[in-house]
Amino acid sequence: MRPDLELTSVPGWALNPTQPDADLSGRAWTIIAFGPRGADVARGWMTQIVSAGHESAVRLHQVDAGQARAALTADLADARVGWRLMMAGPADACLELRGAATGLGVADDEMTVASTDVDSRAVHCVHCGFVTRARVQLDQVLPCASCERKLLVYHHVSRRGGTYLGFMVDAECPAEVVS
Repeated sequence: MRPDLELTSVPGWALNPTQPDADLSGRAWTIIAFGPRGADVARGWMTQIVSAGHESAVRLHQVDAGQARAALTADLADARVGWRLMMAGPADACLELRGAATGLGVADDEMTVASTDVDSRAVHCVHCGFVTRARVQLDQVLPCASCERKLLVYHHVSRRGGTYLGFMVDAECPAEVVS
């Protein structure tokens, strides 16, 4: 029986693509866009913010996942009360950046996320610690790219790492039964 996913640590935007409006409650914004679809969303947010008269208070970064943390860290150095983080792109990239942001002290109510793709997931193997990235759904099984155990992709996301929990699907079965 599958749990009510609204009661898990998986944010709704990681399950279904979303495109919320810009958070206009702030005084300064960092917008981080991943890929061309994320950039399209970011341009829409920029238009909304500029239309509200705040064009000088926005920093837009079109980056890959490896550059996102550096952009976030640089902008946080100048952040003041009223700063907001908005990110747009594939859910796995947004989850990873959200993890970095919370680790740096950014609160959930200071973040807005638009997810453009929700089928790719980063799955953390609890057995060897490796993170396998794949197009996989929750409750499906995939092999760990490191230890090759068959991992069940569980409906739990690490807030710190932005990865899904993966554990050996047949761990309770004796080795001679599993083939």
